[in-house]
Amino acid sequence: MALRKAKAGLRLRRFREERGLTQAALASALGISTSYVNQMESNQRPITGPVLLRLAEVFDVDVQRFSASESDRLTAQLRDALADTAHSAPAGEVRELAESMPELAQYVVDLHRRYRHLLERNAAMSAELDAPQGRDGVGSPTAHEEVRDLFYAKRNHVAALDEAAERMYEEAALDPADLAGGLARLLREEYGTVVADLEPGEANRVKRRFDPPVLRVSPLLSPGQRAFQLATHLALVACGDLIRAEAESADLSGDEARGLARIGLANYFAGALILPYGRFLSAAEELRYDIDLLGRRFRVGFETVAHRLSTLQRPGARGVPFFFVRVDRAGNISKRQSATDFHFSRVGGTCPLWDVYEAFAHPGEIRTQLAQMPDGRSYLWVARTVTRRYGGFGTPAKTFAIGLGCDLHHAHRLVYADGLDLANPAMLTPIGPGCKVCDRKGCPQRAFPAIGAPLEVTDRQSRFTPYPSAD
Repeated sequence: MALRKAKAGLRLRRFREERGLTQAALASALGISTSYVNQMESNQRPITGPVLLRLAEVFDVDVQRFSASESDRLTAQLRDALADTAHSAPAGEVRELAESMPELAQYVVDLHRRYRHLLERNAAMSAELDAPQGRDGVGSPTAHEEVRDLFYAKRNHVAALDEAAERMYEEAALDPADLAGGLARLLREEYGTVVADLEPGEANRVKRRFDPPVLRVSPLLSPGQRAFQLATHLALVACGDLIRAEAESADLSGDEARGLARIGLANYFAGALILPYGRFLSAAEELRYDIDLLGRRFRVGFETVAHRLSTLQRPGARGVPFFFVRVDRAGNISKRQSATDFHFSRVGGTCPLWDVYEAFAHPGEIRTQLAQMPDGRSYLWVARTVTRRYGGFGTPAKTFAIGLGCDLHHAHRLVYADGLDLANPAMLTPIGPGCKVCDRKGCPQRAFPAIGAPLEVTDRQSRFTPYPSAD
């Protein structure tokens, strides 16, 4: 903890210098003495809650930038990047770089991301000898990955959209008992849009199609899914300017990425509209984050509730900071959103000891796991499968495992911690960020040697642990 405290003063000094303020000017703005500012910057006194609140009020700054969790997220990404390029570095030095020079550390992470995409593109082009040459954007992230990183950087909370959705919910007097009906009424009365069902031949291929003035929706959707589609359309017509402004202000490479960002932001608004922030947070705290009970109260599915729980990070009214993930049986992660600093590697898959994969062996059953990463951080994970089939007999179904995790010190707030011995280290399952970048020793489930770690190569003995390191 001493290292994290020591860096709080550095972050405050960097903020002051970015604003071109002297210590006296900052002290005057915060209503404290110059000596107090000097003591905080030199780590002789902590940055207290009232000081952080005053900083947010006067300078309109997100106080998360002074939090150690921001450095945790960057540290995890930096370790991932260095390990992938076979440049191992002591954990203390990696954290020192992330905390002391975050812009340089972020530059290293961005360089690594481009390096990975260059390798992947080169491999794809090598496999397809007839592929056209001279493609643009070689070495750049895909549009999908850019948008995913945008939400990660925002800690999966878009304040302006969240607040606009909550205002719309209250002004329209919407009710979870008939949310789809209320949204259809709002579309008709405010925007002259009539909601109708798609024809049977198209209903199993398209969820929503707008043929002005008619919005056609598939009748195969559940009431909650139907409400989400109507809410997404409302986002585009009622908050189009706000969504475009959010997308245009982001550091995105082109029209494709900005287009995907607008869709992602519209979906975010839809989730915030059907699960309005204040009401949903209050219910989550009351029900101790019981996902099934929340789903029944708001008439939506398990995945929708779990995803919304990962967005409750409004300053002054924060919920438990969750990491949300959706995976398939092959281990592909199709969604990952984070309000915390939990980090799985993008190199070489995730950890097979992670209980999210065990959920496939127990369909429909909620699984819990106390897990610890190699850096000592411990988490409570909740996982369950969800299956979707939009047609009748014989139509293909999609099955995913939904995982929701939080730092162990928040676990007591969750109903899923009941009966678990949170203080017993023996209850923690040792997991890692992915075999190729995991430096955990003696793991019997290791699938690949760790990048940059020398292997023990000998014909005199054979170990139970695969790929033992030389040290």
